[in-house]
Amino acid sequence: MNKRPTTKKIALLGAGHLGKIHLKCILATECWELAGFYDPDDKNAASAIAQYGAKRFESLDELFREADAVDVVTPTPSHYKLAAQAMRAGKHVFIEKPVTETVAEGRKLLQLAERQGVKVQVGHVERFNPAFLGIEDMVLNPMFIECHRLAVFQPRGTEVSVILDLMIHDLDLVLHLVKSPVAKVSASGVAVLSNTPDIANVRLEFINGAVANLTASRISMKQMRKMRLFQPDHYLSLDFLEKNAQIVRLFAQDAPGLPPQEQLMEFETKAGKKWLHLSMPEIAPLNAIQRELETFYEAIENDTEPVVTLRDGFEALQLAHRILKEIERRLAKAG
Repeated sequence: MNKRPTTKKIALLGAGHLGKIHLKCILATECWELAGFYDPDDKNAASAIAQYGAKRFESLDELFREADAVDVVTPTPSHYKLAAQAMRAGKHVFIEKPVTETVAEGRKLLQLAERQGVKVQVGHVERFNPAFLGIEDMVLNPMFIECHRLAVFQPRGTEVSVILDLMIHDLDLVLHLVKSPVAKVSASGVAVLSNTPDIANVRLEFINGAVANLTASRISMKQMRKMRLFQPDHYLSLDFLEKNAQIVRLFAQDAPGLPPQEQLMEFETKAGKKWLHLSMPEIAPLNAIQRELETFYEAIENDTEPVVTLRDGFEALQLAHRILKEIERRLAKAG
């Protein structure tokens, strides 16, 4: 007989813009019950109470006693302190990206999580984007990846660079897809409206020969979140904003599993006749943040590894800081 899942209580830390989105998603799940929230900002707290009737706690220790898990959705500089306090209280922790502000803090959290034996999931939400989920069953071995993540400027989030604010989403996806150590990093970036890089371009070269080019900007006139993957006989285009995917596949004339003739485009190559097939996977509508919080619950309930582990979040953070050092080196050289 299968054990019936039980509802668990989760504490929310941070009731700002993203925190309220998490709050709404927690209330929409069947697996989580909101124990309450903590936010020292009276304006944020009053808004969360008015909108959702959530219970505010003034004491973290008191809130932790009421919860099985903790959801950290605060500004990045506070992630380490709050997550560490929750882990020491024996709580499972969900941490928004980037996992911590510094690599040293991330390393300490890894050690603490192992010592405490708690589950930790990092909020790299694009892993749950319907466009990305639409290709997850494919055999992927990309040798060239191109990413563009552009956003209109918002003061919110500028406590960290565009690398840690936006590009880190794509760094996590690229590391997840390539599964090979990074051999070389080339990067350039410029601070325009804040004190840290607001626009950056990065080239990553991997030991297995794969290459990724990434561009991120938070001073664009338009929004864009696209990724293109190239591998032998395949080209995949993902649009994370529109939540769709296109797959272009090249077939030899006598290839097994050749789609129907009316779905193919014929053309000549030096290697002979080839067939081109374009498909668009069926994409199911999904609330990505709600789904990542549900999978966090499932990892706790079933004692399995979270979809986005603390190690995943740490490796994306580590690469982000490697990129930032390369940008600093280039700027120092130019100056």
